[in-house]
Amino acid sequence: MKKLSLFLMSFMLIMTSCTKQQEEATESAKFEIKRGVNLSHWLSQSEVRGEERAKHIDEGDIKRLKEFGFDHVRIPIDEEQFWDEEGNKLPEAWKLLTSTLDNCQKHDLRAIVDLHIIRSHYFNAVNEGQANTLFTDSVAQEQLIDMWKQLSDSLNRYPTSLVAYEFMNEPVADDPDQWNQLIAKVHKALRGLEPERTLVIGSNLWQSVGTFKDLKVPENDSNLILSFHYYEPFVLTHYTAWWTPVGKYTGKVEYPGAMISKEEFDNQPDSIKGQIERYTQEWNKDTLKAQIQDAIDVAKKYNLQLICGEWGYFEKSPKEQSLRWAKDMITVFDEDNLAWDLWCYDGDFGFWNPDDSGFKDEEMLKVIMSGKKLGE
Repeated sequence: MKKLSLFLMSFMLIMTSCTKQQEEATESAKFEIKRGVNLSHWLSQSEVRGEERAKHIDEGDIKRLKEFGFDHVRIPIDEEQFWDEEGNKLPEAWKLLTSTLDNCQKHDLRAIVDLHIIRSHYFNAVNEGQANTLFTDSVAQEQLIDMWKQLSDSLNRYPTSLVAYEFMNEPVADDPDQWNQLIAKVHKALRGLEPERTLVIGSNLWQSVGTFKDLKVPENDSNLILSFHYYEPFVLTHYTAWWTPVGKYTGKVEYPGAMISKEEFDNQPDSIKGQIERYTQEWNKDTLKAQIQDAIDVAKKYNLQLICGEWGYFEKSPKEQSLRWAKDMITVFDEDNLAWDLWCYDGDFGFWNPDDSGFKDEEMLKVIMSGKKLGE
């Protein structure tokens, strides 16, 4: 009887140890993030190729971002850089992506691979007189799935704790159910290939916070991160930006408070008053939090991590007001433990010069890194 008791005790100790090891292994495989930055206009939204493209982002950039205190990067990639029009792989871009992920692994920096623009869907198509066919063309949807099958085949060697997949940037569907149905298709395909890989899913209409209530999240999948993009107030973050109607406003902007005074508003041409009227109201940290709340509520409902995958301000935006806005954004993110990806590293919203000559906006970096680190 004594021998049996000792055997049972030993067995229980072994089983407890195994269970603990399994839990620790599962924990170590999680994709955990807090502070990130977009590596924009490199493998996406750029005509640069060859040696110049290869030099744009290299190991030195990855090492630098880690030293600055970032724990991950978001890497936008475009179909046209990875496949030609016949669907053949373009090897140079694939090599650049995998070598960068190798450098991320070397320097303990996690990465979200974001399929940013595809031939059947461009988030800014409506402003450029183009048409998206993705949501009404079953062939285009299968092509999207096939792209991810090929990406998975190339990237599945990376640990799930290192690399996550964001299978489309800023969907613009006329009907939210079109996006929800496509989510289900791509999710099913990727789960058949990589059951444990973290997938990042955004909301419809440019990953707006206002469409989160329409988002249908795949059930019983804890390896998901929900994503929104947030650039409000646009009159500040996109000040004089040529590609947006709000950018036509060139008057004075304040933050916090009433961003455009009544006098400034009255002096504007009627053609832009409709675009800027909402900025005559009070804007502050509470305004930002209230606008983001829908996304926070949905993430809490599903017990999933929430990330602001893009936020930032244009290089021509008023500096003092923009820095105050950025500080409020960080405070809002930290209050609910949201992760974030600044847009961007070295573009026209960035803090680093693209020629690698040093800081373009060191004050921005200090403000955004003043918040909580991963695990805090």
